[in-house]
Amino acid sequence: MRTATREGRGRLKIFLGAAPGVGKTYEMLREGAERMARGTDVVVAVVETHGRAETQALVAPFEVIPRRQIAHHGHTLTEMDLDAVLARRPGLALVDEYAHTNAEGSRHPKRWQDVAELLDAGIDVHTTLNVQHVESLNDVVASFTRVRVRETVPDSVFEDAEIEIVDLPPDELIQRLEEGKVYVPEEATRALGHFFSKSNLSALREMALRRAALSVDQQMLEHLDANAVPGTYAAGDRVLVAVSELAGAESLVRAAKRLVDALRSPWMAVHIETPRTEAFDETQKRRVADALALATSLGATIATVPAESVLAGLRAQIEGMRATQLVIGKSQRSWWFELRHGSVVDAILKESEGLAVHVIPADKSTPLGTRRTPRAAARWGTPSAWATIAVLIAATTLLAHLIQPLTGPGAIDLIYLLPVIAAAVRFGLRPGLLAGLLSALAFNFFFLPPLHTFTIADPQSVVTVLVLIGVAAFASQLAGQLRSRAKIGVRSARENAAVASFAQTLARVSDAHTTARVVCEEAARLLDVHAIVMSERDGQLVIAAASPAVDALGPVDMAAADWAWSRGEPAGNGTATLNAADWQFHPLKTALGVLAVLGLAREDGREPVTSDRAVLLSTLVGQAALAHERLQLEGEMRELSVLKERDRLRAALLSSIGHDLRTPLTSVMAAVETLATEHPSSSAVATARGETQRLKRFLDNLIDMVRIDSGALEIAPEPIDLTDAIGSAVHDVRRQLRNHDIDLQVPPNLPLVRADPRLLHHILINLLVNAAQHGGAGRRITVEGRRTPDSVELGVLDDGPGLPVGMEAAIFETFAQGRGSDRQGGSGLGLAIVKGFAAAMGVDVRASNRPSGGAAFTLSFGNALVILATEDGSEDA
Repeated sequence: MRTATREGRGRLKIFLGAAPGVGKTYEMLREGAERMARGTDVVVAVVETHGRAETQALVAPFEVIPRRQIAHHGHTLTEMDLDAVLARRPGLALVDEYAHTNAEGSRHPKRWQDVAELLDAGIDVHTTLNVQHVESLNDVVASFTRVRVRETVPDSVFEDAEIEIVDLPPDELIQRLEEGKVYVPEEATRALGHFFSKSNLSALREMALRRAALSVDQQMLEHLDANAVPGTYAAGDRVLVAVSELAGAESLVRAAKRLVDALRSPWMAVHIETPRTEAFDETQKRRVADALALATSLGATIATVPAESVLAGLRAQIEGMRATQLVIGKSQRSWWFELRHGSVVDAILKESEGLAVHVIPADKSTPLGTRRTPRAAARWGTPSAWATIAVLIAATTLLAHLIQPLTGPGAIDLIYLLPVIAAAVRFGLRPGLLAGLLSALAFNFFFLPPLHTFTIADPQSVVTVLVLIGVAAFASQLAGQLRSRAKIGVRSARENAAVASFAQTLARVSDAHTTARVVCEEAARLLDVHAIVMSERDGQLVIAAASPAVDALGPVDMAAADWAWSRGEPAGNGTATLNAADWQFHPLKTALGVLAVLGLAREDGREPVTSDRAVLLSTLVGQAALAHERLQLEGEMRELSVLKERDRLRAALLSSIGHDLRTPLTSVMAAVETLATEHPSSSAVATARGETQRLKRFLDNLIDMVRIDSGALEIAPEPIDLTDAIGSAVHDVRRQLRNHDIDLQVPPNLPLVRADPRLLHHILINLLVNAAQHGGAGRRITVEGRRTPDSVELGVLDDGPGLPVGMEAAIFETFAQGRGSDRQGGSGLGLAIVKGFAAAMGVDVRASNRPSGGAAFTLSFGNALVILATEDGSEDA
């Protein structure tokens, strides 16, 4: 799939360095000059010289595309003119600073997205990049340089790129700094003392070398897979990263990505929803959403799993995906918190049999529990809750006074359990504790001697007060957990039911328009957004369905939709691409490619999908993509059924014609042979004899073609001398070849090959007759054999007009006659039979044009079919 995607795209080469000043731009310009000297059309799209004379001298020979000027807050900024480069359409564009952020008003936020558009247009690009700008390495570099780079490129840009390391030892780079060759001299000392220390440069140098080695390794494996090169590979790992609401979740995801790149394994990012999730504030929810979004952009599968506890959810997920590696963060919790809730990391480590656990310390820059959120304040209850609790206790006190004469003082304390349990269940732990304390004080004040004081004379009364407070704590905790679990369960069940209903509805529809309409209506209903589905028609994206109806999209929205369609990546509002659009577009992508685009938008212009609905959206997009894939496969199956029926009817017709004509043709041939004996000098008899033989070969070809199509061909391979096989075939078609010179260039020492002699004889006859028909009257036909390291090849060459360009493979199709050229005439079956018989024997056959003119048809017998003579004279295959 990736190989097919590369066809027609430009090639990207990244000059990767450890730090500024190693000579990336210099090397890029030097190689560009070499390409230009070899005849390549090279232009400078954008190069930053930083005032260095040697760099400016290298730029001088090139054509430089003028930059586009952009007004920004009273200043004029210059950026690469993407449209000018596309209009110029060079063979190679030199683009400096790959990770650069474009000025507002540019088509794309990042320069690497501009480069992607150049590559899509078929333009080769050379660019420069420092290792600290790689997304998955960004936080690692910041950890020891104390400098966080904001301009990054995704790791996916390395997948199809050629990487060239521009390396410079740290001491030489520091010397360049001191000499002012990297920055102006007055800034060199400050840079040397901070970012450009020897230890930092050494670490950056190692990271650049490792990243380049990883890209080379991945490309090697892709090459082996694409060419079906056999080999043994160990079973892969499966990596799971646990995402929490704490600061540093994105660093956790990046660490997992680096591990995945090293292991070349699939991975998943999971967030465990527990009763605590209900208490998250917007900042914590955003951290989870951002971490999951980053994981998606880095190639992970994401999931949100409801569970009673983080530990239980992780256990289930580890078992479900059979994870071999777990990446988890270790937060700086207080001893009191760990005493109450335990440590997830410690529990996993104790239970992790066969699981490698990677523990990443939490980000200490954001201390836990330093900010009192409104949600945390609300846990103490609202004024209305306090008023309700006071009313309940007052009512309970009144009720206790009324029934005291009937029950006595012993049962009064039990009555005070009612407001305590009610407050704990209704308002939570802390209001419940307050209710317990107030109930104990009311019971003590009104019913325990001495009355109307808060003095407790009886120790038993102290126990009663503690019991009331304990009941409040227990009841509120239990009720809170049940309430949170119920909310999570209801939401999860609602979403699961919605997804199941969505899938069932899509399964019932059988046409593209209805499918698009159902996808729009269900997505709009479940996500509370406006939805639109766009598909390709006549080479352009058009609206297939919308809910509510949409007449047309603006130019920015259409550009975002085209990006999602062509690149297979989300674009538009809330994404990293064309985020000025009103709509957010998601490609409906399957193994067949991108089949449609789903767009989402809100009336108020906010981001269409909130953080807690990201997983639901991912599921809906996946279901919609599968529905479109099913429709396309059903259409292809219907077409295949029609083709099969047509082939069946054709085979039946050809079989009938071949067998019905064979009997009368045999009688005609016998009569012609008799006439030839009686009138040997008659030209008319000779012509009739030749035509009847040609008609017989035609009928034989018809029958052989039916046998190939029906799979009834029987193979009986045996050792064959190609010299004898050629001689026999030439003898049988000597009448057709009588006006041609036959040049046999088959070495007598050519090894024997294993093939079916009858099928090979038919192949050679058809190739010789084809050369006689299309090679031109009186021209030479050459048959040559040769031994190569991988095979024995036998070629039939003619001096005719050759094959039409692009018809080299199609010429072997049934009834193909070299359309659009002089190679017409005949039944159109001979070469199809050659291809079918050769494939049945495992012989490769190919057609090509000779440099000197004419066509060449070559049979290639692989080494598996070549019989070599051993030293004792026996044969060895």
